[in-house]
Amino acid sequence: MTTEQIVWSIFFSPLAAFLLICFVLRPAGAHGLAGLATIVGVAGALGASVVTFLNVLAVPGHELPLADYPWLTIGDLRLHLGLAVDSLTSVMLLVVTSVSLLVQVYSLGYMAGDTGYSRYYAYMALFTTSMLGLVLADNLLQLYVFWELVGLCSYLLIGFWFHRPAAAAAAKKAFVVTRFGDLGFLLALLALASVAGTLTINELFTEHKVAALVGASFLGVTALTWVALGLFAGAAGKSAQFPLHVWLPDAMEGPTPVSALIHAATMVAAGVYLVGRMLPLFQHAPAAMAVVASTGAVTALMAATMGLVATDIKRVMAYSTVSQLGYMMLALGLGGYVAAFFHLMNHAFFKALLFLGAGSVSHTTGTFDMRYMGGLRRAMPVTFWTVLLASLSLAGIPPLSGFWSKDEILATALAASPGLFWLAMATVLLTAFYVFRMLLLTFTGEYRGGGAAEAAANGDAAQGADAHGHGGVRLHESPSVMALPLVMLAAPAVLSGLVNLPTIPALDDFLMSRTVRETLEAHHVAFNPLLAAFSTGMALLGIALAWLVYGVKALRADSLGSALGGLPYRMLYHKYGLDFLYEKVLVGSLLYTVVCGLFAALDRYVVDGLVNGAGQLTRGLGRGLRRVETGQVQAYGLAIFLGVVVITAVAIVRG
Repeated sequence: MTTEQIVWSIFFSPLAAFLLICFVLRPAGAHGLAGLATIVGVAGALGASVVTFLNVLAVPGHELPLADYPWLTIGDLRLHLGLAVDSLTSVMLLVVTSVSLLVQVYSLGYMAGDTGYSRYYAYMALFTTSMLGLVLADNLLQLYVFWELVGLCSYLLIGFWFHRPAAAAAAKKAFVVTRFGDLGFLLALLALASVAGTLTINELFTEHKVAALVGASFLGVTALTWVALGLFAGAAGKSAQFPLHVWLPDAMEGPTPVSALIHAATMVAAGVYLVGRMLPLFQHAPAAMAVVASTGAVTALMAATMGLVATDIKRVMAYSTVSQLGYMMLALGLGGYVAAFFHLMNHAFFKALLFLGAGSVSHTTGTFDMRYMGGLRRAMPVTFWTVLLASLSLAGIPPLSGFWSKDEILATALAASPGLFWLAMATVLLTAFYVFRMLLLTFTGEYRGGGAAEAAANGDAAQGADAHGHGGVRLHESPSVMALPLVMLAAPAVLSGLVNLPTIPALDDFLMSRTVRETLEAHHVAFNPLLAAFSTGMALLGIALAWLVYGVKALRADSLGSALGGLPYRMLYHKYGLDFLYEKVLVGSLLYTVVCGLFAALDRYVVDGLVNGAGQLTRGLGRGLRRVETGQVQAYGLAIFLGVVVITAVAIVRG
């Protein structure tokens, strides 16, 4: 196979699995083979991704020359269908395919016996295909098509158990909220096509295209700034950045392997990828870069505070994802191109492990509510030790992978913006606290519940419990098909940071492909031992506080609420009231009353007025004409006489 054929096979392998399930296996009733088909398809994509990575590694400049094909011509705008593979693409391909493959294997045990088994795997194959198409696209319109397919697949998978109202509502919420961001993305594409005359990514980075975008303006702001803000709006929706982050915690209503794939390697990674891919354009719009950095820092801190009080283990992980994505956006906004993608890679592995670990404990306990767990360390040693490693990596404890990428982001922030640095540093403390709160509530102490039934008796079971819970109290390790992916993910959660050590910056050199070096002024800072020691100390302090509260219980377990006070605690528990603001105030009150009232008035007085007025006018004219048609001969004679008089008078006047 040629290099180009290998690259195309990355995309077509999972797509073939999707088509096979939809048009062969499901109609034939061979539902049990759907999992195998998806696993083979994703494994084929992973193998081709490894070969592609090695080819990129061997090519000077780390970019593969691939042909493109004419697609659309609209006036002067010519679009081509093609693939772009450079160092960033090759790393993303490895991350997406490797995490997806382990999630598909894990799902064999987790989804066993589900009535939607083949439908689940069809969606997962299409989800992986869409993300791979997004990463491989060489122009923004092609990327936008797969961007929307990723959103569609997330909608289908979040609402997979559509018979549950909570799942259906969560799917709709994710779809609607991300549409607001996608509107900004679409407007940015229209502006680029109009002003720059191209949507090919590398062409947009050339000097004359940048000059055209800087030279045009609207409302006193350059077109380039508007474009960057539009692209970031789309990224903020997909990557759940404030204020469009509200959909991600509710997305936990889908099956846990879906959550792992969304949070680790697909949908939420798409936004970070878009901003990073277009960073050579963003850097010419300092105002947009400031928006990206500040939004990322605020999102990281806000999400971490909400993770402190969540009781659903998957929602703790969801807030953690939002927070870590904020870190990545912070790095990108400050020019930390390598730091952001280094953290994206590491985060994919330890976050997938955390979510699959959450699915493992729920598979045994029948609930996601940590208040009804405890004591699982002895019954589930594989799950405990792997989740412990992932938690340490998330907290940023050396020498695990999360430490190296988190420290690089902190160093970038310290060098560029001390204010944002302190927000990021506060997030380090909170992250360590909430992740070890989760760990201690779940695995230490004594078992506190009997599954979903007991949680339901306390009014808390509805918080995202899957359909795979067990009502009894028999605690056991998950089956091997679920435990093996945990063990395999633990290795990169520990070791992936070694690819970019301060003394051996292999990833740093590799990610700076020829185009990136020519078009991007990436900021790189040296390793700071004092900063690393300080950030590690903050993380250890967070772990120690969690241990005091939930481990040895030197402080009462509810002391967090007592320390914060009633109002701040309720504010965190209710997510700063943003859901209430959006759903009740904006949608339920303002939107319903004002917008719907305006449309109702428009319909009643304008639309109905025109239709009804036309009918009334016709009836009035008919009523008047009816009076003329009386049937009396003398009346007709009078009319003829008057007509003759009028005609004669007009003739005399004109003559």
